[in-house]
Amino acid sequence: MRIERATTVPQLLAAADLFDSPPRSEWAADFLATSGHHLYLAYAQSEPVGFISGVETVHPDKGREMFLYELSVAAPHRRRGIGRALIRTLADLAAELGCYDMWVGVDTDNDAALATYRSAGGAGEGPCEVITWDFT
Repeated sequence: MRIERATTVPQLLAAADLFDSPPRSEWAADFLATSGHHLYLAYAQSEPVGFISGVETVHPDKGREMFLYELSVAAPHRRRGIGRALIRTLADLAAELGCYDMWVGVDTDNDAALATYRSAGGAGEGPCEVITWDFT
């Protein structure tokens, strides 16, 4: 398994099965061109089998932190350390960029995700509620 930073739209389109919905070329290009957006792909041989995306945020009273936006590993490749390796890759980048922490929102009943995040060194801070605004 190897992990590399995604830098081209074709890389993201080739990993379409890993995303919730197939990536759109214009959105993929916008993501890659936006400062502070990061996406790494994990490969088994030449096949994309996982990805992690993160977004840097900066706040006047907190400084810089990394939001772990999404993690995905193809079902046949789960429980092999790929998710943990992707998390460590993003965490290492966050530290290199001077982020004071990295965080992720996860459903409290998503046992697989919770186990993956904890195995990569993450710690829970207690339950939280996610509130959304739908603009579609």
